[in-house]
Amino acid sequence: MEMMADINKDTVDFTPNFDGTEKEPVVLPSRYPNLLVNGTSGIAVGMATNIPPHNLKETIDAAIKIIDNRVEEGRETEIDEIMDIVKGPDFPTGAQILGRQGINDAYRTGRGKIKVRAITEIETMTNGKHRIVVTELPYMVNKSLLIKNMVDLVKNKRIDGITDIRDESSREGMRVVIELRKDVNANVILNQLFKHTQLQDTFGCIMLALVDGVPKILNIKDMLTYYLKHQEDVVTRRTKYDLNKAEERAHILQGYLIALDNIDEVITIIRNSKNVGEAKAKLIERFGLSEAQAGAIVDMRLRALTGLEREKIENEYNELIAKIAEYKEILADENKLLGVIKTELAVIADKYGDERRTSITAYSDDITDEELIKREEIVISMTKLGYIKRMPKDTFKVQNRGGKGIKGMNTIDNDIIDEIFLTNTHNFIMFFTNMGRVYRMKGYEIPESGRNARGVAIVNLLQLLPGEKVTAIIPIAGFDKKYLMMATKNGIVKKTKIEAFENIRKTGLAAITLNEGDELIEVKATSGENDVFLVTAKGMCIRFNEECVRDTGRTSMGVRGIRCDKGDEVIAMQLDVQGDEMLFVTTKGMGKRTELSEFAPQMRGGKGVKCYRITDKTGDIVSAKAVTNDHDIMMMTNEGIMIRMHCSDITVIGRITSGVKLMNIGKDGNTFVASVAKLARSDEDEEAEDSENPESAENEVSENVENDTENDAESNSEE
Repeated sequence: MEMMADINKDTVDFTPNFDGTEKEPVVLPSRYPNLLVNGTSGIAVGMATNIPPHNLKETIDAAIKIIDNRVEEGRETEIDEIMDIVKGPDFPTGAQILGRQGINDAYRTGRGKIKVRAITEIETMTNGKHRIVVTELPYMVNKSLLIKNMVDLVKNKRIDGITDIRDESSREGMRVVIELRKDVNANVILNQLFKHTQLQDTFGCIMLALVDGVPKILNIKDMLTYYLKHQEDVVTRRTKYDLNKAEERAHILQGYLIALDNIDEVITIIRNSKNVGEAKAKLIERFGLSEAQAGAIVDMRLRALTGLEREKIENEYNELIAKIAEYKEILADENKLLGVIKTELAVIADKYGDERRTSITAYSDDITDEELIKREEIVISMTKLGYIKRMPKDTFKVQNRGGKGIKGMNTIDNDIIDEIFLTNTHNFIMFFTNMGRVYRMKGYEIPESGRNARGVAIVNLLQLLPGEKVTAIIPIAGFDKKYLMMATKNGIVKKTKIEAFENIRKTGLAAITLNEGDELIEVKATSGENDVFLVTAKGMCIRFNEECVRDTGRTSMGVRGIRCDKGDEVIAMQLDVQGDEMLFVTTKGMGKRTELSEFAPQMRGGKGVKCYRITDKTGDIVSAKAVTNDHDIMMMTNEGIMIRMHCSDITVIGRITSGVKLMNIGKDGNTFVASVAKLARSDEDEEAEDSENPESAENEVSENVENDTENDAESNSEE
């Protein structure tokens, strides 16, 4: 109805229809910018138009902004002001627009290609498989044809890995489910669907409209400006129409009032007249009435003679006089005319307006405004099976040595915590895989999860190859360091300039060439002058300067760093600048600190020296970290139990010793330390420690003293 409001008040011109039997409006007197709100498409000879739909509230707000600038500031509106209000097209089917480049082109030039992508989610099923769930489609995409296209792609083997496609849509909403094989990367399949189907579509925007009968390409400002010009004409013609009707009615009422003031004489004249014509003529002659007034008086009913009816006539006349004055003011003042348009637009927005359905997201071609992401310290953890998550640093409180810890992550069967480290939300995180490839993400791109949550499968974040898994992770703040030092479990080391990894594609980049059976275990950013420590599971350690390793290209194999005995392997690589002592932790919760000065520098390629006395009680070394007294450590078991403690609480003893108990892991034989992380101690940590229950802390200390006594006595003898 708002499209045809006041169409009978001479607001628009009419023209004969195709056969001349009827008349039709040349244009509708729409009270809102229909061409933008609902959009349109059409083809003519040598031209076409394709205007996308827009949000009603945004469009009306933009039109009101143009009015306000003209009335209040006396200036024209800049196109940037409009684009701040009208964010982009708003499709009734929702979906999301990728980037703003296409929108900017369309709104500034009248032509642009807007990329629209379906709303999808990757879900993990109970059997460990993944499925892609589609809940919103791009505008004008037929769901049935889309599903048929997907099926054809699977049949023709253009997309491999889809096991089932079904439509689960209902009254509650649209839902298309795409189930995948267990061994495929869900992100890769989804990208293939975006590429080969209409899950990602392009809306070719052509803002062409008729202006005074001439087709023109218009920008967003022109569209709204011409609409307001049309509304000014509509409201002007409507106001003139209402003014004429009001003046005509007031003229009649004025005649009624004259007649009522002289009612006896009027009745006498009518009674003594032979016919109506004579009565009209006598009334016109006697009271100076017009033909219309005289006719109305003659036709007046007797009930008009009552006092109540006279009051009604007087009130109506006074109201009409006020309206006539208002109509004349609107016609005389352009600002008042624009005010009427603004008021009517606001009413439409309040009555029919709703929130946007189509979101606008950053795209790879767009610059990401990272300042919107809070800079904060975070803990990243990942399991052997590749589940990764981000947690706030203060999730875990400091405990004393020997405590039982708290639950840090729920794991599934045969899964253990493999990596845990502290970084910043804006730092790069480089993922090195068993195949010698490297991938990169920002810290904030990893989904945040609760302390007890399992996290998200890394295959949903990185486009890993079949059979590829992450084996080493390194967080870096930038590319200000000179080199990346890599170490494999077979004792091979490699040094490569960090600039070689500055541009990493989403599909990954080759980082090292590995021998068969070897894999990458650790990567460090170095200055080129650091001492490197390699530690093996059986308690051997070698120290050499990285100058002994010449820098090579990205795809080189590296050189031997340490010669491992049969059955032994490298479990850690550390640098001298990372700490003053080397912290060793074994699978059975034992550990110690040993000063770095006890490890004499050697040439690379040797067997190194003894760094830990391995016994059945200690188990093999699981982690080695270079630490200081200002560091904390986090230890996590294969069952997900985590404990945090100060390094200053851990005993400093010699190389060939077995250490002290750091974590009580029980005596069932099925629990063991899986990973260790080093953290920088903060003021908040000190406050949290001071606020702990004193009685509980005292009991912990007492228990730990007993453990220390037992372990120190055993550790005092050297091999």
